[in-house]
Amino acid sequence: MADGGVELVYDPRDPRFVADPYPLYAQIRRENPIHRSQLGFRVITRHRDCLSILKDRRFSSNGRKADPELLSPEAIRGFQTEGVSQEAMESMAPFLFKDPPDHTRLRGLVAKAFTPRVVENLRDKVNEVASQLIDQAINKGTVDLVEEFSYPLPVAIISEMLGIPEGDRSMFRQWSDALARGLDPDFLLSDEIIQQRINGFLSFIMYFTDLIERRRANPSDDLISLLVAVEDQGDVLSHAELLSTLILLLVAGHETTVNLLSGSVYSLVQNQGEIDKLLFGGETIRNSVEELLRFVSPVQWTGRVATEPLEVSGESFEPGEFALMLIGSANRDPEVFVNPETLDLSRSEVNHLGFGFGLHHCLGAPLARLEAQVAIPLLFERANISLAVEEPIYKDNLVLRGLAKLPVTLKAK
Repeated sequence: MADGGVELVYDPRDPRFVADPYPLYAQIRRENPIHRSQLGFRVITRHRDCLSILKDRRFSSNGRKADPELLSPEAIRGFQTEGVSQEAMESMAPFLFKDPPDHTRLRGLVAKAFTPRVVENLRDKVNEVASQLIDQAINKGTVDLVEEFSYPLPVAIISEMLGIPEGDRSMFRQWSDALARGLDPDFLLSDEIIQQRINGFLSFIMYFTDLIERRRANPSDDLISLLVAVEDQGDVLSHAELLSTLILLLVAGHETTVNLLSGSVYSLVQNQGEIDKLLFGGETIRNSVEELLRFVSPVQWTGRVATEPLEVSGESFEPGEFALMLIGSANRDPEVFVNPETLDLSRSEVNHLGFGFGLHHCLGAPLARLEAQVAIPLLFERANISLAVEEPIYKDNLVLRGLAKLPVTLKAK
C-alpha cells in the first residue's frame, strides 16, 4: 500500500516511470492489478490479463474508438488531433492501429517480406554490418554504443529491405526520433514535441512521395517497388495507405530493435555471469534473446478499446473503454516467471509479450530476433565491454523505452 494507505495507480505523468518503472510495476501488480487511472482509462498489469485482451477480438486496436466521455479532459488530448478530420486520421493511420478487414488487407501485402525463411536469408548481411560496426567501435575504444552500433545496424537492414538508397539514410534519425517520441499520448508532450512529430511525419511523406515516383519509373526488387506495383493496380492499396505503411515499416523496423540491442548490452554488462552463458553455456542463442526481450521490454505498453460489454478477470468493461496494457509489467509477472526481476539466460521457456500476441503480433518479430541473435553474441565474442559512466540516461519515451546514450569502453579480445 502506498504512503497514506492509498493504492498506487499508474500515472504516466510520474517521472519515476521513465527512470525505473519496474519497482512501481511490481507494487501496482500486487495492490491494484486492474484499475481505473485518474485519466479515465483502465490499466492492466498482469500477464494473464494482458494476454487475454490481446487475444480477444472484441478489443479494437483503433484508439479513435475510445469514448471521450470515459476519459478525463486531459487524456482526450491523447486520442484526438486538433485541426485534423477523423477521415484524414483514418486514411493515414498505419495498419498497426486498424482492425480487420483493413488490417488484414494491408498486413497481408507486406507479410511475405518478413517470414522467418525470408528473414533468415539476411543473416549474412546482418553479420557483415555488425562486424564492420564492431571493428569501428573497437578502434575508437570509448564510444556511445547507441550511436555506433545499436542504431546503425537495424537502420541499415530495414533500409536495404525497403530499397532506401544508402546516401539517404542519415536523414531519418531526427524524423524517426520525433515519431517514436510522439507515440506517447499527447497530454505528456509539449507543443514543441508535437510539432516535431508533425514535421517528422510530413518530412517522411515528402521523402517517400519522391522515392515512390523514382521506383515507379525504375522498379527494383525491393519492398517499395513491390508495394508501388500493388498501388498501381488501383483497388488494393491507396496512396495514403502506401505512405503510412512505408513510414511504419521504416520506423518500427528499427526503433524497437535499437532499444533492444542497447538495453541488452547494458543488462549483460551489469550481469557478467550471463555473458558466460551467452557465449559458453548450453543455452541456445535463441532462448537467450527471448529472455533479453522479456527483461528489456523495448515496448512498454500498448492499448486496446472495448467494442462491447465484456469482462476481464471479473472486471467489467464498457464499450469505448480504453485499456492500457503495461507490457513491461506483464513481462515481470511472478505468476509466470520465476524470479522475474533477474536476468536469466538459462530460462528454458520465455512466454513474454514483447511482440504482442494474436492478430497484431509484431510483423517484424523475425527480423528483430535475427538481428539480436547475430549482433549481441558477436559483440561480446569480439570485445570486453565496460560502462564508461556510472548510470546511463534513458530517453523520456514511455511507450518505446530505451537508452538515450550508452557510453562504453571496448577492448578487443
